[in-house]
Amino acid sequence: MAVLQFREALKHAIDEEMARDERVFVMGEEVAEYNGAYKVTEGLLDKYGYRRVIDTPISELGFAGLGVGAAMNGLKPIVEFMTFNFAVLAADQIINHATKVKYMTGGQADCPIVFRGPNASAGQLGATHSVAYDSMYAQFPGLKVIYVSEPNDAKGLMKSAIRDENPVLFMESEQMYGLKGEVSDEEDFIIPIGKGKIKREGSDVTLVAHGKMYHLAVQAANELAKDGIECEIIDPRTVKPLDLELILQSVKKTNRCIVIDEAHPFAGFAAEIGFLIQREAFDYLDAPVLRVCLPDVNAPFSKPLFDAWLPSPKQIIDAVKQVSY
Repeated sequence: MAVLQFREALKHAIDEEMARDERVFVMGEEVAEYNGAYKVTEGLLDKYGYRRVIDTPISELGFAGLGVGAAMNGLKPIVEFMTFNFAVLAADQIINHATKVKYMTGGQADCPIVFRGPNASAGQLGATHSVAYDSMYAQFPGLKVIYVSEPNDAKGLMKSAIRDENPVLFMESEQMYGLKGEVSDEEDFIIPIGKGKIKREGSDVTLVAHGKMYHLAVQAANELAKDGIECEIIDPRTVKPLDLELILQSVKKTNRCIVIDEAHPFAGFAAEIGFLIQREAFDYLDAPVLRVCLPDVNAPFSKPLFDAWLPSPKQIIDAVKQVSY
């Protein structure tokens, strides 16, 4: 095992896949000369040249469409967005074209493309730079959505995303690019899309959390353990397809579940998991499934207000105690 930063794990995955398959190329704002806004593509221009590491104009709709066209013609683009908040400008290409190509051509055309970049908030950046879009994109058939929390998952799932013959959204966090963790050095290491992981064993309550929220769940679980409450933490890793069976197995053991999601509560990831649990495992529940989410209000800029707006370990602890007593 090697210890790598989150950004390094992503870079290793992309580098290995570019070396493995000459159809793979990277494009986006400042991915070449500047090595990427978050240095994920550092060194790739020197290794693969301008034909495979391509700087684009500041036009998300334009270069997303270029990527979709390239994918339809046999290439495997990795399109980097500086943030998924900007990718809203490219939503037409993602939602109306990439996800529908195979369906509308009767299976005669594929669109093997990866759209990647940071999702959700990244500190005091205001309302227009603080939105989590994973739940929104998970609404659309034909699109796979990955949202990882640790470097090892980042590498293994990025390699799977690049090899997939379907469009994949790969979501990261600006606040985790410097996060270090052990990463497998197995030759051709991959993690299958659609497989979650139990990252902490427990018997009293199930916590489901992905992205940055996973790390808040760990903090909360460590505190709750001091009171004798043992939490089991599941990181879904992929929003769609969801590893529902893993979640249900845990809930059937603990009989309680809290879903932590850095998104607004209405029609979100946490709401969907709550519905699926009550549909498939209602008789196992000793308490209602609860959510820890953002309030139904846009992100404030003021630091005290912003900190209060975000989910916190204390909110998770309070929710766990609510279902435990």
